[in-house]
Amino acid sequence: METSGQGQAFQADWLSKTLAGMLLGLALAYVSIALFAWYGPGGIDAQDKVQFNMWMITPIWFSIFSATYLFRTGKRAWLLLGIPTLALYGVFFLLRSMA
Repeated sequence: METSGQGQAFQADWLSKTLAGMLLGLALAYVSIALFAWYGPGGIDAQDKVQFNMWMITPIWFSIFSATYLFRTGKRAWLLLGIPTLALYGVFFLLRSMA
């Protein structure tokens, strides 16, 4: 275990953190792009928006994925990525049902 400057231990949970980044990071990237695609400028039918959205998923996903190793534990990574993912999917489906 390594310790940060404040004396709190980081746990190595590499497998748990990697799976959280792969699965929840990708889900979070998808829902972020979906919200932008449907409710961003010009809506879903804006010119060249589909291509832009397609190319933006990877940098968003990899940014989230790389940041998962900064969580103290794998459980914390799952929790702190899972809550916003579920919340954003809830918002997305709520907005889609009202449209």
